[in-house]
Amino acid sequence: MNKLISKCPACHGALQITTLRCPDCGMELRNVFDISAFDLLDSDQLDFLTAFLRNRGNMKEVQSDMQISYPTAKKKLDNLLEALNLGGAANDAFPKEPDVSCMNVDYTSNLASEIIKAKLKEHGGHVTVYTARGLPCEIYAEPDGTTFTSDKLPIKPAYDYTVFDVIVDLLYRQGGSAKKGNGRNCKLGEAGCEENTVVGTVALHRGRKTGDSVFDPVFVLAAVLEWAGIAENGRGELILTKEYAEKL
Repeated sequence: MNKLISKCPACHGALQITTLRCPDCGMELRNVFDISAFDLLDSDQLDFLTAFLRNRGNMKEVQSDMQISYPTAKKKLDNLLEALNLGGAANDAFPKEPDVSCMNVDYTSNLASEIIKAKLKEHGGHVTVYTARGLPCEIYAEPDGTTFTSDKLPIKPAYDYTVFDVIVDLLYRQGGSAKKGNGRNCKLGEAGCEENTVVGTVALHRGRKTGDSVFDPVFVLAAVLEWAGIAENGRGELILTKEYAEKL
């Protein structure tokens, strides 16, 4: 079966679909039928669209899947969006390429912050981690080399990598585990948001004081710690992995 063409090979005018024919009985329907923008995509655009959907929009995975560079992938996305008359969405659909040039890593350190920085840098500054409920969280290294952001966390102020050292220190001091706590609609010091919970410890690290309202970022931070092999993201608690605990 030949691929659909949209331009007249003689005058280059727009072609119309006027007849649909059943290959089984030969019945024909005559009318002017609309052509979808997807019908007009060329083979390269269809290949990229397929890879984009197969990898659920994760552009790092698309690059790996198609064995193409970031600039090439971005160009293909821009081209696809333009072909689908969605050109204005390019910047939102394709996050900026992380800059890890200023990320200094001590590869000999057992600090959680250094282990996570090393793994994040190894992945080009962007990874997808998953919460205990399977929710994907995008993690991005920031250009300053000391902080990171996530699509599930407030952008400002960005989180510094030492927050993971603070959490690990809490777990270690409490015998290897600690309650995650709850910061939703809670103030620091209230039941469920005490200083000996992960959410309370993070709030203190972020400069909050007793009685202050807090944001609960633990679902993301716990997912990162589990991804790095540092802690198990348990039900209601974080637990140091045996492998990491032996290094402390």
